[in-house]
Amino acid sequence: MVLFKLGMIVATPGALLALHSVGQCPAHVLQRHANADWGELDGHDKRANEAALRDGERILSKYTTTQGIALYVITEADRSQTTILRTDEY
Repeated sequence: MVLFKLGMIVATPGALLALHSVGQCPAHVLQRHANADWGELDGHDKRANEAALRDGERILSKYTTTQGIALYVITEADRSQTTILRTDEY
């Protein structure tokens, strides 16, 4: 069950390389994100995402690949775009 629209999906080359180098598909992190599995966020950020679902604000998730590369998935407040990027690219 998808809880919000992702809009246009984009990813940085670094994020795609990080995922593909460990055989992970970008769709996997997108599915988790769209289903409110915020990954490795702390409680404060998870609560902010819950509020963002109600209030129409930006939504952020964080996941780590099996090689230890951290990724953000960010959906803009207007739900027009979702971006996958390495945390060091933020």
